[in-house]
Amino acid sequence: MIGSAWAAGADGAHHESVFADPTLWIAVAFVLFFVATGRIMWRALSGALDKRSAAIAQALADAERLRADALKAKAEAERTLAQATAEAQGIVGLAHEEVQRMQARAAQNLETAVALREQQALDRIAQSEAAATKQVRDTAVDVALAATRALLREQVGAGTTEALVDEAIAELPRRMH
Repeated sequence: MIGSAWAAGADGAHHESVFADPTLWIAVAFVLFFVATGRIMWRALSGALDKRSAAIAQALADAERLRADALKAKAEAERTLAQATAEAQGIVGLAHEEVQRMQARAAQNLETAVALREQQALDRIAQSEAAATKQVRDTAVDVALAATRALLREQVGAGTTEALVDEAIAELPRRMH
């Protein structure tokens, strides 16, 4: 048909208007179809690309936030490690100081104990000396008394003087001690 219309127009029998030509309307419909379909497809494609772009931007933002969080956590861990190391060094230092104080205290206690034992030994020796001296003195007094009694008995004899001798002998220990 298109071919016969064209052929009819070529004979010059009657000249129809351009708007009556179906080829023009097919071309217009074809252009309108592609424009409408292109717009719909462009909107769909542009929306999909915008969504994809937004998703990528969100993923990048999340990755950047996670990176910042990781750096912050790393810095916090390093700070905690540094604090723990400093604290451990402080504890070790305090332990060394305490050991030195304890050693000094033990040495001082040992010196004090040795000095105390030495003093106790000296006191015991002094007590033993005093006891031995007293015992020697008591023995000497007893021997002197016995000798004096024997001497007086021999020289004075038995009689009235015997009472005086007994009295003197009784006072002798009191005067000597």
